[in-house]
Amino acid sequence: MRRRVVITGLGALAPGGPGLKGFWDTLTSGRTATRTITAYDPSPFRSRVGAEVDLDPLAAGLSAQDVARLDRLAQFAVLSTAEGVADAGLLVDREDPTRIATVLGNAVGCTTSLEREFARVSRGGRDWLVDHRLASPWLHDHFVPSSVVAEVARRTGALGPAAVVSTGCTSGLDAVGHAAELVREGSADVVVTTTAEAPISPITSACFDAIHATTARNDDPATASRPFDRTRDGLVLGEGSATLVLEEFEHARARGAHVYAEVVGYASRANAHHMTGLTAHGTEMAAAIDAALAEARLSPEAVDYVNAHGSGTTMNDRHETAAFKLSLGEHAYRVPVSSIKSMIGHSLGAVGGLEAAACALAIEHGVVPPTANLHEPDPLCDLDYVPLEARDHRTGVALSVGSGFGGFQTALLLARPTGGAR
Repeated sequence: MRRRVVITGLGALAPGGPGLKGFWDTLTSGRTATRTITAYDPSPFRSRVGAEVDLDPLAAGLSAQDVARLDRLAQFAVLSTAEGVADAGLLVDREDPTRIATVLGNAVGCTTSLEREFARVSRGGRDWLVDHRLASPWLHDHFVPSSVVAEVARRTGALGPAAVVSTGCTSGLDAVGHAAELVREGSADVVVTTTAEAPISPITSACFDAIHATTARNDDPATASRPFDRTRDGLVLGEGSATLVLEEFEHARARGAHVYAEVVGYASRANAHHMTGLTAHGTEMAAAIDAALAEARLSPEAVDYVNAHGSGTTMNDRHETAAFKLSLGEHAYRVPVSSIKSMIGHSLGAVGGLEAAACALAIEHGVVPPTANLHEPDPLCDLDYVPLEARDHRTGVALSVGSGFGGFQTALLLARPTGGAR
């Protein structure tokens, strides 16, 4: 019998508000958390807008040694994990730790610390031959993203499989998909699944400026992220973390856990087309959606809400609009679709986890978040993109999609749980 996978715990650290409640309040209020970047002087860059997390790590419960040792990415991961595990009511000392796995979804690693440390050992970039004696004693941890999932595993006491999933902007959704497979195949009963990213740094700004992927709407940061709007001009970088505790259904029911949603379908595809480009017809994303629906044994008409990738680039918005029409047919015109990146920016490898959490909360609360800043819809994006205000809407099945540089396309399906666990 196929093992069922459910979500029993959620944690979030996102722009706009502390914790899971702050995250959901930001989304349902339609409030944007995008602003002029404060982490460094952004004036030399084309795009000077970001969606930053306001974090005092000491006030949030980290020690002074944690702050010195852990990259900002790892701090995000540790804090959202603590909230997610607590929300799940998971008492690790009452579990077999070898049956608890950890998975991290991340795209660009410990960017902020690596950039800072390079400046230090090269004396501000002056020396080609760097001086290792100037480096932080934790530089190696910053160099390998696996150090972050190891930190999460150590803090949760998990002794099962541990993995890092890094597939660009689909890393978060792919991490959830991989975690679900670990449960289904029997390798774990519980998977602490954390997606985290702290990419807002000068090197990242330079990378995105080079390909003109980020917005140049610097004079109005609060409305800079405009998915599906005719006036959009690029994405807004974000940061943050989400944790989803995935659990085998019977295991969750036996301990009386609250269940937000069930993971019923997952699929990923590659377009083998272009590192950053997308085809207009959307067949690659449609293939991932079709495969996820097939795994879930659901018809397109079963989908009640679509959480779009919605990055705010013309190419992406039109690609996924076409994909929804291909996969969902006429139902695409009836189902509400929205992009939370309009409010919290695009946190690369973390955002898929935040979007999956938003889908679980939409199922839980009967509310779908809006697409902020959508005043002038692109005529080629003619679906119901829930403009400006959240909407009361009973969601039995939510579809979340992602699209990543390199040609990655991912679809994840969550459903209202059945069978007594709620």
